[in-house]
Amino acid sequence: MPSLLCAHIPWPRLVEHRSYLLEQRINPELYLPSEALDTLDSGLIRSFARELLDSGLSCTIHATFMDLNPGSVDRAVREVTRLRVEQTLDCAEILKARVVVFHPGYSRLTYGSATAGWVANTVAFWLFQQPRIRQAGCVVALENIFEEEPSTLLQVLEQLDRSLFGHCFDTGHFNMFATVSLEEWFTALGSYIVESHLHDNHGQADEHLPVGEGEIDFNKVTDLLKRYAPQAVWTLEAHSRERLERARNNIQHYL
Repeated sequence: MPSLLCAHIPWPRLVEHRSYLLEQRINPELYLPSEALDTLDSGLIRSFARELLDSGLSCTIHATFMDLNPGSVDRAVREVTRLRVEQTLDCAEILKARVVVFHPGYSRLTYGSATAGWVANTVAFWLFQQPRIRQAGCVVALENIFEEEPSTLLQVLEQLDRSLFGHCFDTGHFNMFATVSLEEWFTALGSYIVESHLHDNHGQADEHLPVGEGEIDFNKVTDLLKRYAPQAVWTLEAHSRERLERARNNIQHYL
């Protein structure tokens, strides 16, 4: 059993879905895009935090990611990334978010000949953020995106504080990009998993289908999660209310 079951919801659409989330007692994973970070009303964040607390609900956060990279060779890119990370951690502290998910920023096509430098920059970036993460009271989870195998994520996580950092295993991204088996991935990173994004596809596009409606073997995925990361958060990444309803129904088979 997961320690918490969440559902993805973008902050700009929270007003539209707020009553539904609270009435259905759905723990949200709030996606905070960069434009939302620049216009956020701290009063609204505090108000929603109180509503979650009063309803006995918890949340996680999915950080903004477009054009950001903590391991970039460009100092200016790392500096913008730092700003967005710290804005996100400010929100995490108010919301008492359990996990904050960040994209690592690595692609073999970009960094294939400069992987060591990317790893070094990434580790230095996150080491600098450790006091702020500790203050926010959350765990930072680095999500697999374009990773074909787990070595780069493992190299980063091995050098960070395991009480503050972990891995977010994304089923859809794994199915699209990984060249190793699920067993190989979990052998390397299973013990680091603190959250898993659960959505389905057919291996060609990031379709974000409800669990069980594509080609991913969720019996195997959930068995591995229960074995390696029994306290991980499970997050349904279905990008419409109708798909979320199907995902919530389908996931019952695997709980």
